[in-house]
Amino acid sequence: MLLLIIPLVLSISLNKGSYYAEAVPEKKEEIERLLELLHQQDTGSRPRFLLVKQIAGILHTAGARDEMNLLLTSYVEQYPQDKYNGFLLLMVAQDYIERGAYPFAEIYYERILNNHPDLIVKGKSVHYLCLNQLIKLTEDPEYKIFYYKQLISRFNDQIDPGITYYNLAKTYEKLGEWDQAFQAYKTFLKYPDTRIPGNADAYKQVKSMFDFHQSSKSWTVATLPDLINRVKWALRNRNIYQLRRLQAKVNFFAISWDQEETDSKESVVFDLGTFLRRGKVYYSDELDIGSNAREAYLKTWGWSYRIRTWYLYFRKIDFPADPEINGRWEWAGIYFGDKL
Repeated sequence: MLLLIIPLVLSISLNKGSYYAEAVPEKKEEIERLLELLHQQDTGSRPRFLLVKQIAGILHTAGARDEMNLLLTSYVEQYPQDKYNGFLLLMVAQDYIERGAYPFAEIYYERILNNHPDLIVKGKSVHYLCLNQLIKLTEDPEYKIFYYKQLISRFNDQIDPGITYYNLAKTYEKLGEWDQAFQAYKTFLKYPDTRIPGNADAYKQVKSMFDFHQSSKSWTVATLPDLINRVKWALRNRNIYQLRRLQAKVNFFAISWDQEETDSKESVVFDLGTFLRRGKVYYSDELDIGSNAREAYLKTWGWSYRIRTWYLYFRKIDFPADPEINGRWEWAGIYFGDKL
């Protein structure tokens, strides 16, 4: 088990150099010499920063990592105005990350953001690194939102805006703050080339959801039996107006069984009336055996189309952003031909 000394509540004066030197006997003289040089430098000077960093590196390499963290935090405590303190505490936080001590790391990343000005070291912003780590570490969505907003407002030229706005929207979803989520999704949609790791269809999914959000949703029906009965009545009476009214106005698809919904181009111009006027259309009394609590299929035939058998597809709406719509049903598409 690792012994993790918590520097937040324990410090040893840098004047007691023997404590750090004795932690690495083979480097004792070198550490003592470097500590002596350290005390000769002006606070906030780059040479002083480099000396502290060098001593810390020796301790880290030798496996004296608790002593390293204690050295760095003691230095920050004794010289609170040193402009390099943010980077020194970043070394502490990163050490805890390496050892899997994530709660300690989170404390230090927060401490850097709240108490120390930003610093550019080797072309990298210390605050930028902290924000990215905190987003990974924190479980609290409210804190995540704060960190994402900080990245957007302060480091917009260094982030992938598409990914950042997508993740921000997902975090708002967790809090049930749907208006803010859709605002973030709206911005995400401005970056169609964005690729979300682990979700190749993210853009299409968000576009579909956003379009539904913007729609009237007037075609939705409270229950599946009611929706099926209305569709059957329209078919039986060749009521084109009723069919058009029940057909989903957003994301409706008309495809063969071996296609994907997102492959459909027919939904843009697809007019049911054209194929209903020319002959009688029949339907099964019962839903297809493949139907379940969230999806349903109704076999129909006799359409005046090159493929005369159609399966009408119905689905339960999953849209928690609107409790009045969530759980209702819609006629969402058509599959052409007999089931594969």
